[in-house]
Amino acid sequence: MAFSDLVHIRRLLGWGRTLARHGALRGIERDPNTPGPVRRLFRIARFGTIQPADPDYAGAFRAIGPAAIKLGQTLATRPDLVGESAAHNLLALQDKLPPVDFAAIRHEIESSFERPLESLFASFDPEPVGAASIAQVHRATTVDGRKVAVKVLRPGVREKFAADIATYEWAAAHLEAFGTEAHRLRPRLVIANFRRWSMRELDLRREAASASELADLMHAFPGYRVPTIDWDRTNGRVMTLDWIDGVKISEIDQIEAAGHDRKELAQRLVLAFLTQAISGGYFHADMHQGNLFVDPAGDIVAIDFGIMGRIDRRARQWLAEILYGLTTGNYHRVAEIHFEAQYVPSYHSLEEFATALRAVGEPMRGKPVKDLSVGQMLDGLFAITRDFDMQTQPHLLLLQKTMVMVEGIATQLDPDINMWDTAAPFVRNWLRDELGPEAAIAERMRVDARTLIRIPDLVRRIEDKFPPKGGAPEEPPLPEIPLMWDRKDGHGGSCWVGTVATHLLAAGCGAAIFVLGVTSGWWAL
Repeated sequence: MAFSDLVHIRRLLGWGRTLARHGALRGIERDPNTPGPVRRLFRIARFGTIQPADPDYAGAFRAIGPAAIKLGQTLATRPDLVGESAAHNLLALQDKLPPVDFAAIRHEIESSFERPLESLFASFDPEPVGAASIAQVHRATTVDGRKVAVKVLRPGVREKFAADIATYEWAAAHLEAFGTEAHRLRPRLVIANFRRWSMRELDLRREAASASELADLMHAFPGYRVPTIDWDRTNGRVMTLDWIDGVKISEIDQIEAAGHDRKELAQRLVLAFLTQAISGGYFHADMHQGNLFVDPAGDIVAIDFGIMGRIDRRARQWLAEILYGLTTGNYHRVAEIHFEAQYVPSYHSLEEFATALRAVGEPMRGKPVKDLSVGQMLDGLFAITRDFDMQTQPHLLLLQKTMVMVEGIATQLDPDINMWDTAAPFVRNWLRDELGPEAAIAERMRVDARTLIRIPDLVRRIEDKFPPKGGAPEEPPLPEIPLMWDRKDGHGGSCWVGTVATHLLAAGCGAAIFVLGVTSGWWAL
């Protein structure tokens, strides 16, 4: 066993111990649906700890690190899943983390621009208006008199993220090697996507570009806007954008006091998300309460564009048809789409899958979110994925996570909102425009034209692949040589190196893998 293996195991077990010390495992341990081995693992994790009377979820996630904080921010939007008290506790993770000392922030700004702070800003408030998991935001005024918000990365956050994700990758690889259910969920690919999203979020130039692109996409959508980027005061570690005067979308009392229509805001938020995800294929994927404001005019203003999602056109069509099929009860069409997209292996029965979808979908139709048992719904969906050998689709995980956030915020604004009824007209109109006869003919012409244009290049590549005879001789085939750790001994067993390594790794993996799921949050989507 390499030293790095010990580092990863120690880190994962330490995370589990941290969760137990803050009482964060108590609810899962007491849940009758929790498997026995997991419950016993939790008892071991909390052995000898002094736990608070009320679980401190925010404290646990904050102690573990920025990746766990991202999970907590998502769960804070779902009191129906974690309970009102837990959701309220987790709200502290949105923007109330301990701030970095201003001297370190000044150093980050001045070293990244190689200029003194005073040459960029006429005034700069040393007290942050928000301190989140990877950055904190300060209010400032530029030398030309504009009020701006300045986002600065926390010193050392890139290194912390890299270390945590390396452990996620290590644990995911060993989890997937166990096969069966773990292999179906494809944890390695999930963590690979998580790494890509995270590294993008840690480059504030990319975030500024994402904000600019989203602003272009949503410019024609009334009541939703994105602050303008100050590119002269933006680089990889610092981003400057227009200051937003408004109240957080989670401040329900202030929204009502300002005279805003909560029901209309909830519907507008859902439609804004659908416009981004389905119409544009590009969406704000971190829409928790701390990243959405309502300005005095009643506009929803989004901030924090570090995590953005993309969906290609074909996947958007599938998604729209699935949503519309569920809202209208056309489960047979929903089942067909799953088979067309190869989400469900072809050896399963389409009709049986449609019946399974009906069993989950019918109890949800026509009811407000507050009357739904989300736990039962998720149990039903997870059972379907297992029974029909559906593999996790990592390219849709970010979309699923964002839908959870949007639904949670919309429900807080309007507890009686019916997500299906709100989404159905939008999805129906989009499908008519995108899949109607005229759209189908236009799409066919566009695809065929592109194919014709590619034919000359295809011919050239075929010629390159199969050149005329008479050139260099072909290379002989190379023999297959088994690697040392893959060799079998004389009795058909594994080489002693692999055997010893497997037993040593198994000692830590059983406890470590479940902690990976809890801290990353992706297993639950």
